[in-house]
Amino acid sequence: MKKVLYLLLILSFLISQNSFSQRNNSGANAETGIQYLSGTGFDDAVNWEFFCTEGNNSGKWTSIPVPSCWELQGFGTYQYGMPFYGKANPSGIAKEQGLYKYKFKLPKEWEGRVIRIVFDGVMTDCEAKINDRRCGHLHQGAFYRFKSDVSDRVFFGDTENVLEVTVSKESANSSVNMAERRGDYWNFGGIFRPVFVEALPAQSIDRTAIDAKADGSFYADVFLGLGMGNNTKVVAELTDVNGKSIGRPLETTLPQGTDKAVIRGKFENIKNWTPETPNLYYVSFSLVQDGKVLHRTKERFGFRTIEIRESDGIYINGQKVNIRGVNRHSFRPETGRTLSRQANYDDVKIIKEMNMNAVRLSHYPSDPDFLDACDELGLYVMVELGGWHYSYDTGTGTKLVHEMIKRDVNHPCVTWWSNGNEGGHNYELVKEFGTLDPQKRVVLHPQKNFNGFETMHYRSYGESQEYMRKPEIFMPTEFLHALYDGGAGAGLWDYWEMMRKHPRTAGGFIWMFADEGVIRTDQNGRIDNAGNYGADGILSPHHEKEGSFYTVKQVWSPVQIMNTKLTDDFSGSFTVENRYDFTNLKDCRFTWILKTIKDDKVSVVKSGEMKNFDLAPHAAGTLNISLPSNWKDANVLSLTAYGPKGEELWTWDWTWKKAEDFYSLSKGNAPVSVKEEGEKLLVATGNTILAFDKKSGTLASVKKNNKSISFANGPRFVAFRRGDRSMDVYYNHDDNSARSKERIYEDISGVSRLTNFNYKTLGDSIEVVAGYFGNMCQARWIIKPDGTIRLDYAYQYEGVVELMGIMFDYPEDRVVSKKWLGNGPYRVWQNRLHGTTFGLWENDYNDPIPGESFLYPEFKGYFSNWKWATFNTSEGIINLKNTDDDNYLGVYSPRDGRDVLLYTFPNSGISVLKVIPAVRNKVNATDLVGPSSQAQWVTGLQKGSIYLSFETK
Repeated sequence: MKKVLYLLLILSFLISQNSFSQRNNSGANAETGIQYLSGTGFDDAVNWEFFCTEGNNSGKWTSIPVPSCWELQGFGTYQYGMPFYGKANPSGIAKEQGLYKYKFKLPKEWEGRVIRIVFDGVMTDCEAKINDRRCGHLHQGAFYRFKSDVSDRVFFGDTENVLEVTVSKESANSSVNMAERRGDYWNFGGIFRPVFVEALPAQSIDRTAIDAKADGSFYADVFLGLGMGNNTKVVAELTDVNGKSIGRPLETTLPQGTDKAVIRGKFENIKNWTPETPNLYYVSFSLVQDGKVLHRTKERFGFRTIEIRESDGIYINGQKVNIRGVNRHSFRPETGRTLSRQANYDDVKIIKEMNMNAVRLSHYPSDPDFLDACDELGLYVMVELGGWHYSYDTGTGTKLVHEMIKRDVNHPCVTWWSNGNEGGHNYELVKEFGTLDPQKRVVLHPQKNFNGFETMHYRSYGESQEYMRKPEIFMPTEFLHALYDGGAGAGLWDYWEMMRKHPRTAGGFIWMFADEGVIRTDQNGRIDNAGNYGADGILSPHHEKEGSFYTVKQVWSPVQIMNTKLTDDFSGSFTVENRYDFTNLKDCRFTWILKTIKDDKVSVVKSGEMKNFDLAPHAAGTLNISLPSNWKDANVLSLTAYGPKGEELWTWDWTWKKAEDFYSLSKGNAPVSVKEEGEKLLVATGNTILAFDKKSGTLASVKKNNKSISFANGPRFVAFRRGDRSMDVYYNHDDNSARSKERIYEDISGVSRLTNFNYKTLGDSIEVVAGYFGNMCQARWIIKPDGTIRLDYAYQYEGVVELMGIMFDYPEDRVVSKKWLGNGPYRVWQNRLHGTTFGLWENDYNDPIPGESFLYPEFKGYFSNWKWATFNTSEGIINLKNTDDDNYLGVYSPRDGRDVLLYTFPNSGISVLKVIPAVRNKVNATDLVGPSSQAQWVTGLQKGSIYLSFETK
């Protein structure tokens, strides 16, 4: 036995020495040399000489940073694709060319090597010369890496090389224009991704294609630059990200004359790659001849297995997964499609912050840096060939498929290939994908039923149910269009509950990550979203977070707390669902805070932390926290879940006491008086005077310390309904203009006629009562000597409404800010109640125009679970205090974009509402976005009470 062990030790030593020998017996030029001619992104761009032929700043030689989109540098013509949709050669299309020149030197030691110039992305047609000799052929197609061998036309050492590049914004190939430049996004021009030179040994490895399985199996196709002679082998050595060797080197001897090697092997005890556990490895490939390393390359990859089970779902490493994804353009307002490494990583971090696990590259391959970030931080990626609604011709498309897959094939994040979008599918190209990808990842045709996936876009809630009845896996590659403040979060709860529970639904991809609002250098720097075309994002152009950002974050949190209320017998036990696919919750942690909030004072009663909560993926369990026995004396409990990397997943909160427990009332002691003056009834408490209109019964004006506060004309009943509805909810077929009214809400408040108005002394208080015939029934005011002003109101409406409550008027132009205790800081809609948390919030007045100005959270809208609110105005302070936890605070009417594609509401002032509207998305009206989006049938008497007080400045 000892002899066997001794021989094994010797053998292991010889193998390691052989490996060491190969690593060190390499020529000085065994590595690939890289020299950037441009910057790597917008943050380190290099100036080149530049001449633009048409448009802004044209007709003269100047300079431009490379990489860049030339429009953003003040050249050429800004143009959005949609006005030219479907037209191969339309009039008015921008056709400027950019002429580039750059001088550079190459290291003397590179002489004798294979020199290639590499362009990572040029819009759109590219022709290049080095030292007045053509390098490569005309390249057509913007988003793809292409390279040319220029070994015989470059100088080394002190002799300068001159690179000249001609870029045509509009391609000479109409199929390229139709695929890339007639779509719903900005059309730019320029060398918008990096340019570099690579130097390889004369005998070298050209590229590799890896397939590394979850069980440790390893396969690689290694393609060589030349056919090789005798005594040649390829050796693969694996390390982790820290450089530690994994297992033994794998090697294969090449048959004489071949230009391809196949490496196979298996590694033990490896860690799999998933978005939750993005474990990565490096493999070094060495081309060895007669014991000498001729060339060495290095690739980063991950071990993981993708399996598509027919009529079932997507399995990663044997685990069925749900896709929580978003579509993403490569974009920044100041630089267009030119990004930086940091910008790409920032995008992935924001996507992860929304608790998403997937991204679709719409509608072209991204920067390599973005895929690196997805590998490292963990996202499934759908890499898409260009083709918005039209496809490349087969010859061009074949070339571009090859360029795309050869560049991206080894990224473990790449989970699907997409062969164009929404009809931009050239079916003749499908066969090309499999020949280049040893992993045989599935090829999808977004919006089509293809390859076992039904990916139809923007189906209504009911239509989605119908699509789920098909045998194919349902995974919409676009759904819940996020135009302005509609879509994305609105309706997501309904869709997701339906989708995640269906056995053949794999999840989906929301449209879209961020607005494509571009800085117009030709229009004084304004942000241009091309009307409603580019304003599709959950984020605004500079990644300002819209309300739906937090709705998505809550609904898609991989940890869900299922307690919606705390019952009287609650003892600290929470029902928890672990919706992670691979993470046990023992790797997560929870914190909780029990607190008391009174007025604007917050006091923490007790807090705690829970770790090592053992709950397997896809399981449910009970989390117990140690609340004090008198926990009900407090009034707020919050619970926060954190992921394995310490990231906050979501915070849930509960309140259990009546609204009155959250605020104090006035404690003055001033006489109350009442008198009539013409058409007004004046009631005074201390230095506050309320004037009531005896003809309408409403509050006519307020004075405090002899200063007017223009809070008036209420309470009065207010109700809206969508203009295309009949009184039976459904589309009004009797109205020929109904279709034009589906975005316009009509005031159906009606007229409430005053039937009685009286006042009387009630103890030491004054009671004022107005009675009505109509939807408004009664307003009863109690004014007390301590300064308390209480309004009890009642109204009744029988029928269909989409907003209902009571309202007051106050001039919007006099409002400065508001502060409130309730859910915030973002407004809610009936179909977007998720995404807010309970607390003290404050924001200044704003009135942003969706798609044009980007101020968040919006001041106006509807706010849930409110206890009190204070409006700071130029005249003074208006205080409202709630008594009903089931109503909403309405703050004027939310504003839509100029093109009013979502809603137009009548004025609703400052209101207390029992029903608030749902919000539609760009594609589907509210009726079509699920149960939470439906209009409300209301019946019976509705009652409520609020307290009011006023202060002057």
